Amino acid sequence: MTIWRPRADILRRPVYVSLADQIASAIDDGKLVQGVKLPAHRDLAYDLKISIQTVSKAYEILARRGLVTGETGRGTYVKSNGDTTQMPYIADRPLGIVDLSIVTPVCTNLQLEKTKEALADLSANLNPSSVLSFRPNAVMPRHQEASVRWLAELGVDTAPENVIITNGASAGITTALMSVAGSGAVVAAEEICYHVIRPLCDYLGIRVRAISADKEGMVADHLRDVCSREQVRAVLVQPNISNPTACLMSGPRRQKIAEVASQLDVAIIEIDVFGPLLRNRPLPIAAYAPERTIYITGLTKAVLPGLRIAYIAAPAQYAPPIANRHLMANWMATPLVAEIATTWLEDDTVQAMIEWQRDAINARQQVVKEVLDGASYQTHPEALHLWLTLPADHDELAFVSHARLRGVALAPSSPFTLNDHSAGAVRVAVGVQDLQDLRSALGTISSLLRAKPDRNILPV
Repeated sequence: MTIWRPRADILRRPVYVSLADQIASAIDDGKLVQGVKLPAHRDLAYDLKISIQTVSKAYEILARRGLVTGETGRGTYVKSNGDTTQMPYIADRPLGIVDLSIVTPVCTNLQLEKTKEALADLSANLNPSSVLSFRPNAVMPRHQEASVRWLAELGVDTAPENVIITNGASAGITTALMSVAGSGAVVAAEEICYHVIRPLCDYLGIRVRAISADKEGMVADHLRDVCSREQVRAVLVQPNISNPTACLMSGPRRQKIAEVASQLDVAIIEIDVFGPLLRNRPLPIAAYAPERTIYITGLTKAVLPGLRIAYIAAPAQYAPPIANRHLMANWMATPLVAEIATTWLEDDTVQAMIEWQRDAINARQQVVKEVLDGASYQTHPEALHLWLTLPADHDELAFVSHARLRGVALAPSSPFTLNDHSAGAVRVAVGVQDLQDLRSALGTISSLLRAKPDRNILPV
């Protein structure tokens, strides 16, 4: 049987997008079925008279769309519907790899010992309802009360009954979207944003519109234009150290976004997982538009990865539907984790660990400043990541692959973009435990930036 091959004569610029579209159409039409192996990068490049890197970028687009899967040494295959979406970070951490592809807080024996102490204390002073009750109303009120006091420190004024506690911010974002923008609805987000937003909206049947951004993040005037043309239900925004671009939005910009949303009756989903790390944070958008802002924060990024707990502070009209959808999807946040979080909020352990984290991040940002001197990047002294813009002659996927071959894992821009175009940048996480490992890895990145680009590096 003859295997379908793409045609060179109908390729259009940008060629890698056109090639990806051809292959996607063949999959949709049944010309390429599940399990079929696509041509090797080099073979297809030769047949179509295009570069290997162009083929690599086309295959990467198909992978992000969930249409193909591939492993080094095995090739690229058409996969079935429902397979997982590509994530920006590496799935495993092989020996010898310094992993700068995933953003985590700095973790040492301090965090481990604090957790052991918390577990021992939990064992000795266990609240029976945390293990014996199925009823959220019997378990969560104490945790809601503690979270209200902490949210007030972050600039959010709310009531306990309007707080929904979830297992991490991703669950919070999902519940918020389900509540304010059902299937078929339109939401807006920055053109380069948290990598979960695009696939999550795809799963929920929600359409996403990309809003342009500058060094402060979302551009309010473009948001107004889009919301004026379409019936946008909600806007997702991350004003404090946005992921991946590390932007910090000014107070006036926050106020303007709140004004646009209020004038056009659009809900705001404010994602603030990094805000607790900021010593001098501007007021949240929720302070300017409390009647329409669903504010989401948590402890996973600021305190401890395993402390998967987040808090949704919702306006009174949104709190009941959010609570109901969270009940249907998750029932309630894990009570034992909530017990640890609340104890730490009440005895100021959270604040102490955040202060420690700020100092640890500052030390790592000093290394960044020293080693990447002269490079083009955006970050913040209290950020756990930076957004590194590559020189024009460097191809993003080749750069990521070359770094991986040199023992450094980076996150490419493509999973973060709301279109299929590379941003010509990579996200670099800096929360590495060992400062020398970070210094060495950044040194590798610096040398690659100065080196002549090698476009024949295959994706790793």
